[in-house]
Amino acid sequence: MTTLDARLHAFRPDLADARLEGKVEAACFVAGRPARISAAVADIRKAPGLVAGVDTQFLSGDDVTVFEDKDGWAWVQGERDSYVGYAASSMLGPRKEAPTHVVSVPRTFLYPGADLRFPPRGQLSMGCAVAVAGSAETRGTAYAMLASGEAVIARHLRPIADRAADYVAIAEEFLGTPYLWGGASGFGIDCSGLVQLSMRMAGRNAPRDTDMQAASLGEKLDPGAGFSGLRRGDLVFWKGHVAIMTDAGNMVHASGHTMLVSREGLREAVDRIGYLYGGPTVFRRP
Repeated sequence: MTTLDARLHAFRPDLADARLEGKVEAACFVAGRPARISAAVADIRKAPGLVAGVDTQFLSGDDVTVFEDKDGWAWVQGERDSYVGYAASSMLGPRKEAPTHVVSVPRTFLYPGADLRFPPRGQLSMGCAVAVAGSAETRGTAYAMLASGEAVIARHLRPIADRAADYVAIAEEFLGTPYLWGGASGFGIDCSGLVQLSMRMAGRNAPRDTDMQAASLGEKLDPGAGFSGLRRGDLVFWKGHVAIMTDAGNMVHASGHTMLVSREGLREAVDRIGYLYGGPTVFRRP
């Protein structure tokens, strides 16, 4: 049997994706059913249950395949990055109308109607996708109206087909966002989640985890003497960590040191991180 990464392929001893039949061993193979994330942010866990660790997060509008739905927990695979894990069943819904717009600011509110004075009904992160059914204006503020009757500030959305020109500028918008292990949203994010979401907004699907990114994003890069060969957009990897260069000498990253998305000089980071974890392992240019 071929050795497959269980983070990216749905298989267990008792159950597996039907597409993997002949590649893995399992007692039962199923085709799975389509679903869509309906919650703003859905934690994807290692195992069913709230005590299980969070590996990543999916955002509203993300399409998934459900292989099992049992006791309030669904075993799913995301279609965008192929990540596999367990989500609360309550965070899934059917694939109804296709999303038309995506949230393009780090965070925004979901209102019960077209008035910013209404108490918000929820919050959405950058990357959350919605289906806009109409528009409204109240006291000069434009709103995008959803089929549910809920409203989002129109200028906080963009058409889903639009792409940001500079993924680094997107990452910089998250400065001050709390660090969250497994986080992939504007409410909390980790280092590889910052890379993935920023690139996603620029029209590029990046793998989820640092080891995947270090192995596949763009081309390996010789940083040059004193890191003189680096430029904006290059990626610097340590074991279990990644940062995005904002210019030849500085970077932005979701930092476990500050517990925030922070700016830091590369040389300072190399000295600080090296004390405990060693130096950079690879440089890549996406």
